[in-house]
Amino acid sequence: MSKVDDSLKDIKYLLGNMGMDIFFAIDNGAKDYETIKIFSGLPMACVKGRLPVLLDLLLVVKNDDGYFLTNKGLNFKAQIENNP
Repeated sequence: MSKVDDSLKDIKYLLGNMGMDIFFAIDNGAKDYETIKIFSGLPMACVKGRLPVLLDLLLVVKNDDGYFLTNKGLNFKAQIENNP
């Protein structure tokens, strides 16, 4: 296994299913807690609990307009799509 595969698995493990759902909700246009909740189908407590992990891993950034994927987040998404 390559380092990329290990890193991808590690990040996916840290995020878990809920974190991945939130990640893809943001990728699909969710910008705030409420839209992330709606897009992901997760309870608000889960959104508020997992979003800091995405921020700490630098996969997501928050600005005045909401949450967005970072370059690292976009690279992570590309790796997921290439290595399901």
